[in-house]
Amino acid sequence: MYGVIIKLILNIVLIRIPAIGVNGAAIGTIFCNLIACVIGFAVLKKNMDIKFGFSKYIFKPSLATIIMSVCSYSIYLGISSIFSAKVATILAIGSAVVVYILAIVALKIFTKEEIHMIPYGQKIYKILEKFGIYKEEKNA
Repeated sequence: MYGVIIKLILNIVLIRIPAIGVNGAAIGTIFCNLIACVIGFAVLKKNMDIKFGFSKYIFKPSLATIIMSVCSYSIYLGISSIFSAKVATILAIGSAVVVYILAIVALKIFTKEEIHMIPYGQKIYKILEKFGIYKEEKNA
């Protein structure tokens, strides 16, 4: 509810500014979702006694997103003079997916158990172990 109110206010205010225009709606949506996310985390933490680590749930995913954004935008700028805008956009989006996955793996955001939950997770984990990204756990 609070997110919707903020979105409505930001839309009304930002869209009227000529320099921002319709981009104000996107900004309002970002803040709406951010508020909903914060409220969701707070409710989960309060009602389920879940501990959310700042590094794992906020910092590392944000860093991976920034890395992906910079790389995909740079790739788009680099190839937009070679290919049409549509092709450059598709290639930039494809590269964004690859870069994001690589960033998540490099930052070790997921635990072994979380990797095993995704399709082919056990095979993916074995590959990550071979590259030395994750280390084999030794039973004591």
